[in-house]
Amino acid sequence: MLSIYRKEIKSFFNDLIAYLVIILFLTGIGLYMWVFPDTVFDYGEADMNLLFVVAPYVYMFLIPAITMRSFAEEKKTGTIELLLTRPITEWQLVLGKFLASFSLVVFALIPTLVYYIAIYQLGNPVGNLDSAGIVGSYIGLLCLGASFTAVGVFTSSLTKNQIVAFIISVFLSLFLFEGTSYLSELVSNQYAFGISQLSFSYHYTAMSKGVIDTRNAVFFISIVVLMLLTTRLVLVSRKW
Repeated sequence: MLSIYRKEIKSFFNDLIAYLVIILFLTGIGLYMWVFPDTVFDYGEADMNLLFVVAPYVYMFLIPAITMRSFAEEKKTGTIELLLTRPITEWQLVLGKFLASFSLVVFALIPTLVYYIAIYQLGNPVGNLDSAGIVGSYIGLLCLGASFTAVGVFTSSLTKNQIVAFIISVFLSLFLFEGTSYLSELVSNQYAFGISQLSFSYHYTAMSKGVIDTRNAVFFISIVVLMLLTTRLVLVSRKW
């Protein structure tokens, strides 16, 4: 697994993907926070709500761009058969690619701590901001990033075409984040709340309040495990 992880990380940085992802992520978030209308200055409060509202939607496009090549490129070049014959299990292969992609997501998120420091200093008095809520939101972003990454790796295992993998991943991520919430509005009240709890946004919003409920963490972990297990099943099916 470590060999796959190192190979993927090296590939990201050699092909400039890592740098592009980090730059685009920070640029997009930075513009919404500091440049575009309704910035942190316009609200008159020291908080990072804009970052945590916009970041999931930026994730929906950047993470599929990271993961679309995970298995699609291997299938297109024919190296997937070589990988499957190496002395590693399908589970190790899936985990190695997932962890490499998720590491890149984490690398992109770390520099946003500069925004926290800046807003901390802008508070009146200095440090007058909801640090507990910010910590919870960061944990929520990590969980959301892991879930989107697992979805992206899964969709990449379904096709040889990276663009198709990207489009499916974006659509599926958007549906899982908000689609189930809208779907709950179409059913009877008896089932509406239960369906709304299946959305990523429901659990992400709950975590961003600063109160870390283990049920929200378990939900995201379950999504990651389910997506990775499904990816493994796709790979195993190729042997038959």
